[in-house]
Amino acid sequence: MAPDNGAMSTAFSVSHYLRQHIRTVPDWPAPGVQFRDITPLLQNPQVFRVLIDAFVHRYMDPALRPDVVAGLDARGFILGSVVAYELNVGFVPIRKKGKLPFTTVEETYELEYGSATVELHTDAVQRGQRVLLIDDLIATGGTMLAGWRLLQKLGAHVTEGAAIVELPELGGSARLTAAGLPLFTLVTFDGH
Repeated sequence: MAPDNGAMSTAFSVSHYLRQHIRTVPDWPAPGVQFRDITPLLQNPQVFRVLIDAFVHRYMDPALRPDVVAGLDARGFILGSVVAYELNVGFVPIRKKGKLPFTTVEETYELEYGSATVELHTDAVQRGQRVLLIDDLIATGGTMLAGWRLLQKLGAHVTEGAAIVELPELGGSARLTAAGLPLFTLVTFDGH
């Protein structure tokens, strides 16, 4: 047994650790925007492992374990496919309109200036399947809300929406939880 020298042990904080590896790029893509760049999380194998393990350990819990993981275009593909692999479940991509080759369902959502549409193959999930919906970031919540609606159209049950970063000032998290989608995020950045 190690001697007790009176020093307090510091618990490892996944949130704090990951936050240290997220780069903030000022004024991109427009003046006044503080872009939260997750690329450094992916570049360092140790940091990437901590990130993926945080999700995998959560979703190994039988109460939260999905039958399939759905990832939102495009960074949700990176996270979702690795999480699905580690959980030994299937992965389905929710893509921007015009990128999927088979029969699709689609959902259009509003952006700050205009709208966008995402699609999902009609056979991507089965009625009643438990689905984890994952993306890199929740800002206004439009993309995740559209993905959720697509999965519901096919009869799936989205157990939770997950993301690395939450930007609460943009209202997306509040919008999604008010609509009834439980959320899990690892890092919160106040201000945008």
